[in-house]
This record gives sequence, structure tokens and C-alpha cells, in this order.
Amino acid sequence: MPTLQRILVTGGAGFLGSHLCERLLDQGHDVVCVDNFFTSQKTNIEPLMSRPGFEVIRHDVTHPLWLEVDQIYNLACPASPVHYQYNPIKTVKTSVMGAINMLGLAKRVRARILHASTSEVYGDPAVHPQPETYRGNVNPIGVRACYDEGKRCAETLCFDYHRSNGVDIRVVRIFNTYGPRMHPFDGRVVSNFIIQALAGDDITIYGDGSQTRSFCYVDDLIDGMMKMMQCPDNFTGPVNLGNPGEFTILELAQKVIELTGSSSKIIHLSLPDDDPTQRRPDITLAQEKLRWQPTVDLAEGLQHTIGYFRNVDLSRFHRPTDHTAHKSSNL
Repeated sequence: MPTLQRILVTGGAGFLGSHLCERLLDQGHDVVCVDNFFTSQKTNIEPLMSRPGFEVIRHDVTHPLWLEVDQIYNLACPASPVHYQYNPIKTVKTSVMGAINMLGLAKRVRARILHASTSEVYGDPAVHPQPETYRGNVNPIGVRACYDEGKRCAETLCFDYHRSNGVDIRVVRIFNTYGPRMHPFDGRVVSNFIIQALAGDDITIYGDGSQTRSFCYVDDLIDGMMKMMQCPDNFTGPVNLGNPGEFTILELAQKVIELTGSSSKIIHLSLPDDDPTQRRPDITLAQEKLRWQPTVDLAEGLQHTIGYFRNVDLSRFHRPTDHTAHKSSNL
């Protein structure tokens, strides 16, 4: 059993955050979940509310927070394009001001902080697969820039706080992740396809479906994050966390139809702006430094996720934005 820690998880009621909070509680830690509940769900953390050592604070990380903690996982930020594009200025503020506030807290209490960055820092990559040394191909004035450039700036802040103030940082770049507790209306491709297939609706694909993505099951991703937090002092990252298995969007749709036994048909819509044509992590560094690699293949992970969506009550989920991308997305 690890030494008992007081751990802050921003975005702790979200898809990844709720899984992380649960795992940390299972290890016996005290966990403070901070969330403003813009895209997060109380339903994600309801089973945790009665557990000793767990508390929830409704708070927006664009404002300072004063707590006494030993570790910080900074996950707060809308991560789906339809959500982060809804209020792009607020998205930039969440990435940048949120990082400043959490890094400032880490500096004050001398806590180790893990910052959740993203594969979006690579933009539409000209290098494939993407190693951490690749500096990216991002459109700084495009519709996705609020998230891409916000996360890039947050990484800059992490390393400047580390170099200038000795803050103990860890930076992970998260690639597409899926699993139970995904928001059913987040406009992402896995949740979209599953919900459409279970309802017998048309499955909608942007373009011809030849775009590729890699899909990491949530349990594997949380393992990687926790290994990074526990990694020795001399490794700050950034490090890619994702599954190097690469699939076309069309292959994913066909797999979902097969596993759900759905009669859904596939239809095609036009591509959105700045949609990456391919995305796959080079996880050599994670294998070397963290002794980590995914163990759940796509078919197994999809079965778990489909099982979740078969039994979830969609009426208990609020739509964070008034969008229709849950009906059509490769995000």
C-alpha cells in the first residue's frame, strides 16, 4: 500500500477524472475532487460520495484555489471539440489560467503536479506515429486552436514553473481514450457510434472514413497516469499515453455494428475544419520510463463500453451545449 496522500483531482467528476478518483480511493488516499460541472456529471461520482476520504468542491480552476495537498492531477478542461469550441475564450482561460493556478498551488504547498496535456498539441501531424520530440503542425488561428494552443501554452507554463521555481511537474499527452462514463453527448466518435448503433440509427462518418485514430481503454490510460505520477524525480515528461493500435474511422464503425448486432447503416458527411487525417502515438518513451503499455484491445474495450451504454439512463445526462455533433462526428 502506498503512503497515504492527500490528492487533488481537478476535473475529477469527468470521464477520466472519476476513474482516477476511484482508483486513488481504492489505494487508501484522501481525494479532493474539484469540478465546475460544465461537461462533467455528478452521476460519475455518485458511488464515491459515501466513501471515506472523498470530498467534492464545485470550483472553476480559472480562479485560484487554496488547499493543502500532497499531489495534484490537473485534468480540468473540456476535451471534446463541440464543447471546447462552444466558448473558445473560456477554453483558453481554462487551459492557461487553470495551469497557472494549479502550478501556483503546487509551488506554495510543494506538491507534485501531473498535468494532463493532449495529442492535440501535435495538430494534423506531418510525422507518423508521433514521438514526443515532434513539435507539431497546429493552425494557431483555426477553430480547434483554443484547445490545441491552450494545451501547448499550459505545457510551456509547466516547464517554466519547473525551471524557474523548482515545481515538481509531470506532463502526459493523452491520445483518444474511451470506456464507461464517457459523456453520451460529447460528440466523440466512440460514444457517437455506440449510441447510434444501439438505437438502430444511421452511423454518421465525416469524409470517407479513411482517417485513422488510436483508441486507448480508460483503465490502461489511468494506469499510465498513475505510473507517471509515481515516477522518479528526474523524469518530467512530456510522455505519450495512448494505444498504438491504429484503425480507420470506417473500421471502428463496422466493429461497433458487429459487436452491438445493430442494423444501422453507415452514411457520410463532409469533413470539419482542421480535422487530423491520422493520429497514433509512439509510446517508446512510456515503455522505457514507466514500464507501461496498453493491455486492453479494441474489441474487448468496446464490449465493456457498449455494456455501459446499454444500461445507462440517458435522461440523467445534461447536454453541456446545444449542438448536434452527437449525431455526426469523427472527433
